Amino acid sequence: MIKVASYNMRKSIGTDRRRLPERTLEVLREIDADVIALQEADRRFGLREAVLTGRLLAEHSDWQSVPFGMRARSMGWHGNALLVRKDARIVDCEAIHLPTLEPRGAVMADVVIRGQVLRVVGMHLDLSGLWRRRQAHAIITHLQASTTQPPTVLMGDLNEWSAQSGCLRDFAQHFHFAETGKSFHARRPMARLDRIMASPELRILDAGAHDSPSARTASDHLPVWATLQPTG
Repeated sequence: MIKVASYNMRKSIGTDRRRLPERTLEVLREIDADVIALQEADRRFGLREAVLTGRLLAEHSDWQSVPFGMRARSMGWHGNALLVRKDARIVDCEAIHLPTLEPRGAVMADVVIRGQVLRVVGMHLDLSGLWRRRQAHAIITHLQASTTQPPTVLMGDLNEWSAQSGCLRDFAQHFHFAETGKSFHARRPMARLDRIMASPELRILDAGAHDSPSARTASDHLPVWATLQPTG
């Protein structure tokens, strides 16, 4: 069984307008997932520095960041980052360039967790429905073109307010959705903007939105999580 999570951490700026990376890390420790997809993990301007520094992760967490090497001081690509357990093995990783008018992207990694190979995609899609569908198509096409097809989980802030249309319908042709529930706004969740999807090789055992006092103040999104099990 593998636990995964997705969190738009809003650069660690909470609903109280304070930037507290330690509070973000506290929320992640509460979830205690094996793999975490982060959105808005880097500062927006300047050198796009990682908010959760390597030192903070090394000294106060059980995770390592997947090294995409796109910018020297960034954790990921256009704010998308992946964390995995320190005892997990990172087999491969890459950034996925998406068609966009805004700075958007996705990241992908193949990791081995307790002997199980898992492909993980983290994403933060556009505010425009038209561009979201183009980005979903780009991600699906990229995965289909891969020479290997391990069990795959996709996670992130899809920015999709509709229940079943738009990019959700596109992804649903290839992946099944975890019933994570509403995650935005953190103080009064009304929308399912954050999603977790899995390929047919994975069974979704349980899922939800993590609602705790820390999570309600650490970001404007609640984290979502799911537990997965290979079907083979």
